Amino acid sequence: MEIARELGDRRGEGNALGNLGLAYAALGEVRRAIVYYEQTLEIDREIGDRRGKGTALGNLGLAYANLGEIRRAIEYYEQYLEIAREIGDRRGEGVALGNLGLAYKKLGEPGRARKVWRQSLAIFEAIEDPHAARVRGWLG
Repeated sequence: MEIARELGDRRGEGNALGNLGLAYAALGEVRRAIVYYEQTLEIDREIGDRRGKGTALGNLGLAYANLGEIRRAIEYYEQYLEIAREIGDRRGEGVALGNLGLAYKKLGEPGRARKVWRQSLAIFEAIEDPHAARVRGWLG
């Protein structure tokens, strides 16, 4: 991150911040991870990196879901889904739909969860992504 900053490489800085967020999330320091994800999101907005912005939004959704703030997580997943669809990121769309399904399940809305999981599964099968097996498990 320091090197990216010295070089003025905003994309590299954003990637480093996102990776720091992932590391802190893996350590269970979710609130600290959120700080890094928010910085990543800010940079992605600044440089116009739509894919990066979607990833940051997805990571924020996961973080808030881990904190039990499911409705807030859904807001981030929906933004991620919108961007993934806009830029034609089929894998990102499938991931966002899968995470939305998990959130709906946690809210006690299994019908809604199944609906988005079916959409996610169709995408993963179409692009032959191994995440299809996971989604089949959720549907089972």
